[in-house]
Amino acid sequence: MIESKQVIAVIAAMALVTFALRALPFLAALWLKKHPIVQRLGQFLPLAIMTLLLLHSATSAAREHAAGPWPELLAVALVVILQWSTRNALLSIVIGTCVYVLIRNLN
Repeated sequence: MIESKQVIAVIAAMALVTFALRALPFLAALWLKKHPIVQRLGQFLPLAIMTLLLLHSATSAAREHAAGPWPELLAVALVVILQWSTRNALLSIVIGTCVYVLIRNLN
C-alpha cells in the first residue's frame, strides 16, 4: 500500500513542475526582451497575425452565407477608413463589428 509520505512527495513534485512551467515564460521574457531578433519579430508579427486572422475569418464566414463576402468586405473597408481617418482603434473595431453584425442579422 502507498504511504502518505509518498503521496505528499508526488503531489509536491507535481506542484513544483506546474509552477516552474507557468513561471518559465515570465523568466524567459526577461532574457528575450533584449534580443534583436525578438524585437524585430515584435514589430512585425502583430500585423501579420491580425492579417491572417482577418483573412481566415472573412473567407470562412463568406463561404457559410448566401450573401457571399460582401458583408465582410464592407465591414473591413469601414474599419480601414475609420482607422485611417480617426486613428482610434477602439472606435474602428466597435463600429466595424456593429455594422457587420447588423448586416448579417438583416439577411
